[in-house]
Amino acid sequence: MRIRLLLVLVMALWGSAFASSKLAVSDVPHEVAGFLRFLIGALVLLVVLRPRRVGLKDAAQIAGIGLIGVFGYNVLFFLGLSLAPAADGSVIVPMSSPVITVAILAALGRTRLSGPRALGLAVAVAGGVVFFIGIPSSDNGNRLLGDLVFLGAAACWSGYTMLGAPVLARFSAPTVTLYATAAGTIALGVLAAPALPEVAWSTLGLEFWCNQLYLGILPTALAYVLYYRAVGQVGPATAATAMFLVPAFGLGCAWLLLGETIEPVQIAGAALMFAGAWLNTRKETPDEPAVTVDAVELPSRAT
Repeated sequence: MRIRLLLVLVMALWGSAFASSKLAVSDVPHEVAGFLRFLIGALVLLVVLRPRRVGLKDAAQIAGIGLIGVFGYNVLFFLGLSLAPAADGSVIVPMSSPVITVAILAALGRTRLSGPRALGLAVAVAGGVVFFIGIPSSDNGNRLLGDLVFLGAAACWSGYTMLGAPVLARFSAPTVTLYATAAGTIALGVLAAPALPEVAWSTLGLEFWCNQLYLGILPTALAYVLYYRAVGQVGPATAATAMFLVPAFGLGCAWLLLGETIEPVQIAGAALMFAGAWLNTRKETPDEPAVTVDAVELPSRAT
């Protein structure tokens, strides 16, 4: 119960990150916004945590996870925010990630795709189509492109969740989080380097830096550690299911901070996506240990 309550806190923090990150990309290029968030997060983790040393092979594996879940996810996450409303991302990313996770596990033979799960996949895909159709015609093509980018971010997050499970069998959540975050942050810095001189740093006020500190400390440093701790204790499927809570927090923050809403047709599509994702994950709990053990084999088979 304590882990599940911590997962609720993590989802609340991540839900708020959509609106807060949208505010950031309105002031600086999306590459810079992503780099600043994780630079602060990595520094906080480095100061607070005392991770154990890992071997070169393990460090490379954790770094690979960081390139997927920190670098890949956040490049697409912040790019999507620069093109589409934060409200769209707060629905697409958390609703798509559990479905992608189950679909990949089923394709690799790690979980059984039963009738309800197959139905869930179909319903989730239908919901995604309805959600995209519901984009107002008055919006330019950037919103559609941004929503598609959010789908790519969801796929990266699924990989981060599944590939992280085997590493968590050998190392603690803080250790994995710090090394993965450091690797992803370095890659984000390389990507952001050409845009850094273009930023008018002197014009960035206290509000911007307070927002960056919030993003770096809470939705990044704290939330990532708590999430991986949950993955290690309850498994990737149950942890991914908690993502269903993110849209409620994300839409609420997008409305309060940005005045964003989604259209009625998009609400219907989101409801279908939720139903499909729920059908795909509700049967996972009894088989959670099996899924986690199977997930341990994923990296060796993938390479």
